[in-house]
Amino acid sequence: EENMTVTEDFSRVENTYQMEAEVCIIFTDFGKMQNICNLLIEKLGTSVTISPPHFYHTPEAIDTLRRQVCVAAVGNTRRKAQEVCRLFGQSLGKPLLIREEETKEWGGHIDSHLSNSPDSLTLQERIQNATAYASCRVFAVFEIKGKENRRNKLL
Repeated sequence: EENMTVTEDFSRVENTYQMEAEVCIIFTDFGKMQNICNLLIEKLGTSVTISPPHFYHTPEAIDTLRRQVCVAAVGNTRRKAQEVCRLFGQSLGKPLLIREEETKEWGGHIDSHLSNSPDSLTLQERIQNATAYASCRVFAVFEIKGKENRRNKLL
């Protein structure tokens, strides 16, 4: 309920009362939004009007994206270092230094200065315009262990 606001308007038209309601809901799940919209249209027919969605990212969601991208970059760096070590008959040890070198972000909002109004865009175009992207470059130094050390530990 904290992500929903309802505005109701009652009016009298001749001998009947008319009620109009506007319901605004913030969804965090696109599929759930589609299911609810379809259900409302199925049950209420032409008496309901569903406005196109407005997409945005919360600061928390952007922070989560940044962390996920950085963790993925560190994981990729570790896997590459392991492959290089295997190529030279060595084994990868613990990380000695990990430093985030550069983070880039792009997308993630609908530019209000576009020549097309946001209402004229298709749903796919709106999703594409609202999709946030991020990349991260990391620098990592790992300890390298020789194969013989591993064999001695196993014996």
